[in-house]
Amino acid sequence: MSAFRNALAASLIGLASASASLAQTVPPETRDSELVRVEHPDWSHDAVLYQINLRQFTSEGSIAAAEAELPRLAELGVDILWLMPVQPIGVAERKGELGSPYSISDYRAVNPELGTMEDMRAFIDAAHELGFHVILDWVANHSAWDNPLIEAHPDWYSRDWRGDMQPPPGTDWSDVADFDYGNADLRDYMAESMAFWVREVGFDGFRCDVAGFVPIDFWERVRAEFDAIRPVFMLAEWEQRDLHRDAFDATYAWTWNNTMHDVAMGHADAGALRGHYFYEEANSWPRDAYRMRYTSNHDQNSWEGTQFERFGDALEAAIILSFTGSGIPLIYNGQEAGNQDRLAFFQRDPIEWREHPLNALFRDLVDLRHANSALWAGAAGAPMHNIENSHESSVFSFLRQDSRNAVLTAINFSAAPVQTVLHEGPHQGLYRDWQTGESIRFEADTMLELRPWEGRVFIAIDE
Repeated sequence: MSAFRNALAASLIGLASASASLAQTVPPETRDSELVRVEHPDWSHDAVLYQINLRQFTSEGSIAAAEAELPRLAELGVDILWLMPVQPIGVAERKGELGSPYSISDYRAVNPELGTMEDMRAFIDAAHELGFHVILDWVANHSAWDNPLIEAHPDWYSRDWRGDMQPPPGTDWSDVADFDYGNADLRDYMAESMAFWVREVGFDGFRCDVAGFVPIDFWERVRAEFDAIRPVFMLAEWEQRDLHRDAFDATYAWTWNNTMHDVAMGHADAGALRGHYFYEEANSWPRDAYRMRYTSNHDQNSWEGTQFERFGDALEAAIILSFTGSGIPLIYNGQEAGNQDRLAFFQRDPIEWREHPLNALFRDLVDLRHANSALWAGAAGAPMHNIENSHESSVFSFLRQDSRNAVLTAINFSAAPVQTVLHEGPHQGLYRDWQTGESIRFEADTMLELRPWEGRVFIAIDE
C-alpha cells in the first residue's frame, strides 16, 4: 500500500498548488463561510489525536488490554482516540498471517481476535469516563472478498473490463474488492452501518480510509445524519479542500509531512516551510479546515520508516512545529516510548513500551496546546504570522496571537547553531520561555541563540 499512497500524496501536492489560484478568487472574509460549513464539536478545538493500533498496542493485542492503558493516556493528556478498524478481517486473499485490518468481512461486528462487542462498549464507556472521545477507522471504499455482501449484493461492486469484481483500480490491494457507489442501496447500507457504531456502540466519529475514493456527497450525507444523533468528529485520509465543506473536520496534511521530511533530510530549508504555510495553505485552504499534522502513523511507520528514520535529528523540531503551528496534531501509539521498530502490518508485533524523553515532550506540548487558545485548531485558534529573522534559510519563526494569549515559536531547521535576530514585528514584548521558565524581552534587535535542530517556544507575559 505504501508505494500507492506515496504516489497519491505526491499527485495531490500538485493539485493543491494548482488550486491556489482558484482559492485566491475567494475573498478571505468569506472563505470559511463558503468552504467550511461543518460545525466542529466544541471538544475538538484544542484536541490532540492519538492513534491506537490495537493489534500492536499491548502484548495481548485486545480491546480489554487497551482499556487498561487508558489511565496512562489520560496522563499523557491526549483527547481523541482513533482506533484502527475493529471489525472481523477477511480470510480469502488475505495478506500475511493475520491480514489487513482494512479488509472488512463484517461491518457490524467485532473481530474476535480483539474481543467482543461488549468489550468494545466497555472500552468506550471507560474512555468517556476519563474525558476522551473515540473515533473508529472506517473502510467505506472496499470490503474483504469473503464479506457476505459479495454473494448477497454482487451489484454493489465495481467491475473491470472483463466484467469481474476487482480491487480498487490503480492499487495493489489484492485482498479487497472495490465498491460501486453508483448503487443507492450500497450507500444506504454503508450509512446505516456507520450510524450503528455511533448510535448503538458509542463512537464519537470516524477516521475515513482513502476518503477521496468515495463520493463527497456520500460523506456529506452521513455527516448530516450523525450530527442529528450527536456532535461527531470526522477525519479524512485525503488532502482535498472540498471535503471540509459539509463532511469532514480534518484532513491529512500529507504535503506538510513530505515538506517536513525534505527539510529534515537536507533536501529543502526553512523557506520550504514558510512557503507551505504562508503561500500554499494560506491561499488554498480555509482557516477553519483542520489539517492533521503528524510525524508518524500506521502507514508511515510500517511502510516508510520510523519517526527516527523519517526525521532524524529534526524529529523533536518537527513535533514542536506540529503542535505550535496551525492544525491538529497526531501522536501514533509508541511514539512517546521512542519506538524504534517498523511495526509489522499483517501480524502481531507488540510495541516495546519504555520510558523515553519523547513522552515528556509530548505531555508538555499537549499541556501547552490546551492552555493557550492561540494554538487551537482552525478558526478557534489564531492564524500564524511570519516573523522575519536574520537567518531565513535556517530559522522558521512565527507568532500566533489571539485576545487571550500569544505564543512565539522559533525553530532552527539546520545542523548548525545559529544566533539570529527576530526583526521588528508584532511579537515584540515580554515572554516566558516555555521550557526554562526564564523571562525574555523581544525588541527589534534581540539576539536569539538556537542549537542545531532546536525549537524554542515563548509565551507572552502581561506587563
